[in-house]
Amino acid sequence: MFDIGWTELLVIGLVALIVVGPKDLPGMFRALGKFTAKASRMARDFQRAMEEAADESGVKDAASSLKGMTNPRKMGLDALKDAADKFDKWEPGKTSDVKPSEMDADRQAFADKLSGKSAEKADPPEAAPTTADTADAPEPPKTPAQHAKDSGA
Repeated sequence: MFDIGWTELLVIGLVALIVVGPKDLPGMFRALGKFTAKASRMARDFQRAMEEAADESGVKDAASSLKGMTNPRKMGLDALKDAADKFDKWEPGKTSDVKPSEMDADRQAFADKLSGKSAEKADPPEAAPTTADTADAPEPPKTPAQHAKDSGA
């Protein structure tokens, strides 16, 4: 209750022994024990009286109704939690749960356009090099043997 350890009790006992004296010390501890017991008995009686008054005034009923009002299921928070769980489990690479029949025509056309563009980027067509491409292309670097051959050595 007061968070007093054994060392503190020993110091208090030694000070009481010096101040009160060895003759009167047992009587003083007995009186202190009676006072402590009487104080704890009064605290218990007070707590019991407060609990009875709260029961008579209906505080428990009000507390239970407040707990019922703050129930998340009754407030609709379970739907919000389900939506948040779905968002946490969402993976962007997978197809969505929305069916194409549920999309309007503009959204469907845009979705088709996007899927076509991404397919083109994934598989670009192989184009054969033309003369214009080869004419503008830079020459590959020469090896040391080619340099020596060109310089006439």
